[in-house]
Amino acid sequence: MKNFDFRNPTHILFGKGRIADLKDQVPADAKVLILYGGGSAERTGVLAQVRAALKSRTIVEFGGIEPNPRYATALKAVEVIANNDITFLLAVGGGSVIDATKFIAAATLYDGDAWDILTSRGSVVKRAMPFGTVLTLPATGSEMNSGSVITNPEKGAKLPFMSAVTYPVFSILDPELTYTLPPRQIANGVADAFVHVIEQYLTYPSAARVQDGFAETLLRTLIELGPKALETPNDYDIRANLMWTATLALNGLIGAGVPQDWASHMIGHEITALNDTDHARTLAVVLPALMNDQRGPKREKLLQYAANVWEIRDGSDDARIDAVIAATREFFEKMGIKTRLGDYDIAAPEIDRIVAALQDHDMTALGEHSAIAPDDARRILETAL
Repeated sequence: MKNFDFRNPTHILFGKGRIADLKDQVPADAKVLILYGGGSAERTGVLAQVRAALKSRTIVEFGGIEPNPRYATALKAVEVIANNDITFLLAVGGGSVIDATKFIAAATLYDGDAWDILTSRGSVVKRAMPFGTVLTLPATGSEMNSGSVITNPEKGAKLPFMSAVTYPVFSILDPELTYTLPPRQIANGVADAFVHVIEQYLTYPSAARVQDGFAETLLRTLIELGPKALETPNDYDIRANLMWTATLALNGLIGAGVPQDWASHMIGHEITALNDTDHARTLAVVLPALMNDQRGPKREKLLQYAANVWEIRDGSDDARIDAVIAATREFFEKMGIKTRLGDYDIAAPEIDRIVAALQDHDMTALGEHSAIAPDDARRILETAL
């Protein structure tokens, strides 16, 4: 196991009716900017609950944050903050809204060009506004980590950043808020959480038994409960377990002291930047192809994954690896997520653009060994057609 530092300052308030606790979490004298996405937060009554809980505070609202949140939209929110003397931010939504809020919190207090935050991967961020979250879509784990991903179509870029100062102060996780989510969003959330775990687990052995065991439990939970969440959308226990699993998948715990990959994410980001494909669906396309391409370097962990997550223990090493890659692909398909580039109108000519974008964004040494170069990414994508 590698040396590591672990710190997660986010206060989690989990369970039914926890939006009411906002009154105790947001400073009494705060002037609050509520940030949200489309109309679902209003239609489902979530915003009404938030307004009721914060009725004694001054509130300003900013809606319209997109899936794959846009840089230009975030900058508009920065202007609203400046014009209204906002002192606290509250993200109400899923990972996209929370990611945007992190960027907005940092950009508001940054003296230079806000684009620097993304091109530096967050290294220029020294301070940020305080913010909390009300999670409505379990998927990204953004509610309990410091990372964010922002899309800028004008630059053809989707870039991540993280900073020690962009953790939420608190996050409210009420599983009942997920009952009205469309099946597509539930499926995306399960796939996103699944690949988050894989990126921190499916690398090479590092004698991190606790992290491995925790990761394997999270993966088994997603495999078991993901399809059931689609079948019985109002089952509280299923939704509660999925919500907590998605949070634990990327709150830093299972990644502490272990090698991490993230190549599927970096390649997937460029697919989203190309044609706005749902983030989770790009991961479901790239991951099986990458697992097969990297079966040599990942051999020991692939066999461990096969045995401990999927109970695949019979046959030769290569047969078991073939079987577990197929099982992973079938899981995504069972969740209603297609796993080929062609399913998202991407053919061979678009691969050149994706690879060129990876090079433009300095994504030229990906994976746990920093060994996946642009030519390797091309080969992976070609097998995913």
